[in-house]
Amino acid sequence: MPKARAGDRQPPRPRRARQKQVVATHVPPDRVAPPSLPAVIAPPLPPASDDLEAGHHSPIDRITRAGIGRLTNGLSPAALAMAWLDWAYHLGTSPGKQAWLVEKAARKWTRYADFLVHCASAPASAHSCIEPLPQDRRFADPGWRAPPFNAIYQAFLLTQQWWHNATTDVRGVSRHHEDVVAFTARQIADIFSPSNCPLTNPAVLKRAAETGGLNFVHGLQNFLEDWRRNVLQRPPVGADAYRVGVDVAATPGRVVYRNELIELLQYDPATPKVRREPVLIVPAWIMKYYILDLSQQNSLVRYLVGQGFTVFMISWRNPTEAQRDVGMADYLRLGIFSALDEIERVAPDAKVHATGYCLGGTLLAIAAAALARDRRDRLRSMTLFAAQVDFAEAGELTLFIDESQVSFLEDLMWEHGYLDTHQMAGTFQLLRSNDLIWSRMVNEYMMGERAPMTDLMAWNADATRLPYRMHSEYLRRLFLDNELAVGRYEVDGRVVALTDIRVPIFAVGTEWDHVAPWRSVYKINLLTDADVTFALTSGGHNAGIVSEPGNPRRRYRITHRRANDPYVDPEAWLANTPAQQGSWWPSWAAWLGRHSIGQASPPRAAAGVAPAPGTYVLQA
Repeated sequence: MPKARAGDRQPPRPRRARQKQVVATHVPPDRVAPPSLPAVIAPPLPPASDDLEAGHHSPIDRITRAGIGRLTNGLSPAALAMAWLDWAYHLGTSPGKQAWLVEKAARKWTRYADFLVHCASAPASAHSCIEPLPQDRRFADPGWRAPPFNAIYQAFLLTQQWWHNATTDVRGVSRHHEDVVAFTARQIADIFSPSNCPLTNPAVLKRAAETGGLNFVHGLQNFLEDWRRNVLQRPPVGADAYRVGVDVAATPGRVVYRNELIELLQYDPATPKVRREPVLIVPAWIMKYYILDLSQQNSLVRYLVGQGFTVFMISWRNPTEAQRDVGMADYLRLGIFSALDEIERVAPDAKVHATGYCLGGTLLAIAAAALARDRRDRLRSMTLFAAQVDFAEAGELTLFIDESQVSFLEDLMWEHGYLDTHQMAGTFQLLRSNDLIWSRMVNEYMMGERAPMTDLMAWNADATRLPYRMHSEYLRRLFLDNELAVGRYEVDGRVVALTDIRVPIFAVGTEWDHVAPWRSVYKINLLTDADVTFALTSGGHNAGIVSEPGNPRRRYRITHRRANDPYVDPEAWLANTPAQQGSWWPSWAAWLGRHSIGQASPPRAAAGVAPAPGTYVLQA
């Protein structure tokens, strides 16, 4: 890690923390500490004098902004205000754009009036003025095609489209501010969608007529139950049916290593012979690892073991305030590098098929670049699931990433030492508000119908926290400064370069990913000089990865590019790569097999610290 310079906006590090680094080593099974291990780096909070010396880290300022952050759910009012002022000024000084918007409104409402006339005179021949976007399912019910609901929803869509025209393509507005304004305008418009009002939603009115209004009674009961569980911090209704270690995360195995930050799981072999190279999976610590080991039928871990691979999995500790100063370097050192050391002890001389998911994939790419820089030949291949290495076009998450917003989040995290699960959940819900907020309100509180709980939904409710220092470094060094892609990211005081990676790469993007857009994931083709196999699968950030064979709704596209092949841009790649029905898992397993060097007896399993799924995954 580079030393902080005067004026850098890095979280203040206590002086004594620099003098002692905790080094993770293998702990023999009979000497393993109990789950309540000490923190990796747990110094006291920085004294007020240190903050005052830094000039811009006054505790009073931090406490004030943290208080505001609790009221705004972590959103910076200054960031929103600057975006809207930028837009308002440039629109106000663009009479041509204003005239075009007036003309646009006139054309829309003329078309709308013509639609109303046809509905009144010849309903059968009336054609809609505007159609919802393909992913907008709010108006799919046939009741929206009958008057007066057809007129209501058409007026809403026309108005929503006009506001999109008004908030985009205004000359002079910065790209980031334009995205923020367009996003917030869409969120405000969605609040007033006719689908969200029981009096203007034909499906809700039909349901009320069928039940005699009992749907509203059931909806109120659902609302009160959800509110009670939220206050008591209990999992949502139905999540109790998926018990960790019994119903999910139940693939047989054991914890073979534990340090202050990770437990390393080794899964029992399911075949007489296994591939010589084990698979190490590095999940993101923004989620619990068992998304890759859900129920028996959709567990990627169980699938790999059944295909003859020895699988190791990192299970991250759920941080508390005691881990507030755990940074990216600690996750690298105590996470990936410690896991590789332990795998080398279990399976000497075997190179590893390293696999990273989301933020875990980003960390894995950093680790692979550091290993290549230091000429440490420990990997056979690298696989990235929905993981970015270039954050210049990181999707809608960048709406919440600028200097004002990051410093605001830092002050909010500084108070508790971590980013709370509710703040993260709120951000992701905003990105998919129609699916995760409004449709739930309509279905559960107006229609009175509970969506059946699934293992993926139960996992999604089992959230984790993020340490203060790590999250600040992640946002600043990767999102804001994009250090990894531009060659400024340092490991152990020296820069790493993705172009040093020479092992073959398998990268997976998902079509509807709001966290790691597939075109951003695709940039691995630009930033490395290795062979790259790229797969694009249907679904989103989670469902696209949990894509078990036999699922009739899954499809994917896949191509292979050799290191010396010319680059193909993502749009051309999409146009020229046909879709295949089914899961991408078998293609990946076959790719891993082609990059293995034969089979052998399963490696001798360590005595183990505890049975899988371990203890860290159970931490609330």
